[in-house]
Amino acid sequence: MKIFLIGLMGTGKSYWAKKLAKKLKIGGYDLDYLVESHEEKSIAEIFAEEGEDHFRKAESKMLRWFGEKKTFVLATGGGTPAYHENMIWMNKNGITIWIDESIEILAKRLMSEQAHRPAIHGLPYEGICEFLQQKRSERLAFYQQAQYHLSGDDINERSFAKILKEHA
Repeated sequence: MKIFLIGLMGTGKSYWAKKLAKKLKIGGYDLDYLVESHEEKSIAEIFAEEGEDHFRKAESKMLRWFGEKKTFVLATGGGTPAYHENMIWMNKNGITIWIDESIEILAKRLMSEQAHRPAIHGLPYEGICEFLQQKRSERLAFYQQAQYHLSGDDINERSFAKILKEHA
């Protein structure tokens, strides 16, 4: 089973990737972490030194590496689906699940994570809300291509179990 988790930053993609991987006894991965390891730089450093285009190419290359794997759960970066036909590729190669929390919940969650999230570093709550709303608007057409959409109270173990049961 190949599972791709998509959604905005702070939705819990990495959390759910770990949880599902443990439950299914398969590998769980975080795409941002893998890109950082391969590039030997943080995402902030990659953006600053090489630019977003370099990051997006490295991200897509790392994503395609998962085509060779048989089973995994992968937490993608928030922007991953919007570049290099990644969403089309993920839909062809596995199960795509869009985790969609409200902007307000995400902003509250991200207030304490600003130090390691350069895109929102130093922004007040309202600024984070605006940033997230803009990113959601830019990426919505890609997120909506996911095979499954979990939002609000549906983001729970029961909902994930139901999806996985359909593909067992």
